[in-house]
Amino acid sequence: HVQLVESGGGSVQVGGSPRLSCAHIGYTYTSGNSVCISWFRQAPGKEREGVAGIVTGGGTQYYADSVDGRFTISRDHAENTVYLQMNDLRPDDTGTYYCAADVYGTPFFSDALKEYEYNYWGQGTQVTVS
Repeated sequence: HVQLVESGGGSVQVGGSPRLSCAHIGYTYTSGNSVCISWFRQAPGKEREGVAGIVTGGGTQYYADSVDGRFTISRDHAENTVYLQMNDLRPDDTGTYYCAADVYGTPFFSDALKEYEYNYWGQGTQVTVS
């Protein structure tokens, strides 16, 4: 069982650069047990969408077009944490940001930011841009 705990959200000004953290408890990366951990977000009244993902072994990254070039996902094996560095925030980046884990390895590129790929979810952290 994997527990995911997000932190780092809050109220941010337009153009701000916060960093979200996702601590993964119950999973520690070792060679051969790579998983994919991704960030999703849900704005009020909208469906949840995939934002960015990373494969813990090898570091393959995935980004939604809406954040590519502004957001960077990274992982720290020693800290058992995945980060989402967000730059140049806009009001439409507002939403609840969720961390999710696909424990069955590396997804197909087309599936990497789809909800159905993910087995474990965090509770979310709110980001409000104004």
